[in-house]
Amino acid sequence: MTNVVDFRGPNERDISPAENDLRELTRLLAKYAPHDGGFDLAECPLHVVRSSVMFTEQMYTLSQPSICIVPQGAKHVTLAQDSFEYDQKRMVVYAAEVPIHVRVTRASVEKPYYCLVIPINPKALNRLVLKVFPNGVPRCEKTRAIYVGESNARLVNAARRMMEIIEQQEDIDLLVPHVIDEILLRLLRSPVGPAVAQIGIADSKIEKIANAISWIKAHFAETIKVDELAKRAGMSTSSFHTHFKEVTQRSPLQFQKILRLQEARELLRGNLLDVTSVAFQVGYASASQFSREYTREFGVPPSKDSA
Repeated sequence: MTNVVDFRGPNERDISPAENDLRELTRLLAKYAPHDGGFDLAECPLHVVRSSVMFTEQMYTLSQPSICIVPQGAKHVTLAQDSFEYDQKRMVVYAAEVPIHVRVTRASVEKPYYCLVIPINPKALNRLVLKVFPNGVPRCEKTRAIYVGESNARLVNAARRMMEIIEQQEDIDLLVPHVIDEILLRLLRSPVGPAVAQIGIADSKIEKIANAISWIKAHFAETIKVDELAKRAGMSTSSFHTHFKEVTQRSPLQFQKILRLQEARELLRGNLLDVTSVAFQVGYASASQFSREYTREFGVPPSKDSA
């Protein structure tokens, strides 16, 4: 895994998340995730995921710019050739939308997997970037879509306090945004801060690539030309191709293919269309090529998923 970073400051290296914070955060998340699935919290830009079962099959999803904290259980994530696991000792920051494989690897009915997802709003982040780096953000050599590392104990503590505010149902609209700011500030003050700051900086490499990703998502069934995408991003073709692959671990065309195949799998498993119709709907001109690439990606032919 090449995206391993340190979310802890110089004075926090030997501090692990407190057991009490993890237990209390687990209790609070359980209150807002009464059964397996994903839940948006009312009045808050937060999301809670719960699973009481482990999964042998990897599920496909698109990551969103966010901070993910797991106080109980564990999840395995794969991006292209990179893979990692995060749990109560490790946290993850997603900097861009990229197609990932996920699999819950530690969960049970007695101790379900819980994850608190804190979305990162680029505009809100940029406001804090200006405070943390008033003289400009230090140069960041490489930008990534995913950063994983040892959990920041103070950040986990802030997440627990935020959930307590939500439980108490008092001044949520006033207090929760301040705690989210605290969490983002601690992230920006950590060694990975300059890299995370790129999410909120207008015209940064990650922001340009994120815009290109959004365009590909909206037009995945169309024929795309890398030079036109580069022009949209305001970059040279060679620079765009390099930075796109640096962030997503894939070329733009490989990225588009993954989106096509993921959409195709959703359609097939929903029994909405037959294999040939699905192939054409997601942008393939050849049903046989679609079947070959589908089987290579998912390990089963599209006809089996359809059945």
